Amino acid sequence: MKAKAARAAAAWRTYQDVTKPGTPGLMARVRAIPRLIGAVMRGEYGEMGKGKLALMGLGVVYLVSPIDVVPDFLVLIGVADDFGVFLWLLGSLLGESGRYLDHERRVVQGSLEG
Repeated sequence: MKAKAARAAAAWRTYQDVTKPGTPGLMARVRAIPRLIGAVMRGEYGEMGKGKLALMGLGVVYLVSPIDVVPDFLVLIGVADDFGVFLWLLGSLLGESGRYLDHERRVVQGSLEG
């Protein structure tokens, strides 16, 4: 029960972060995800490790895979574990892509000043 509450709280914090004035909006963060993945893979963005990226990839595989840890025919439990993974993945991707956009902005400003 605590894990569900923690995931819901994390989703709420992500929503608040995305809607905060002066921060990158939802679509800017979504568009930044492919650039984020590429930068992590090339080693250009050191604030996120390849291990966390791999965990996110496993989360995507888990969501689209027909094999499930808790079968979906156990309606409440089976759907809840998928939804929990979805909330974690969404919160992680949106949060990290927002930090990546800040990183991009700092790099661009640094190259313009230097």
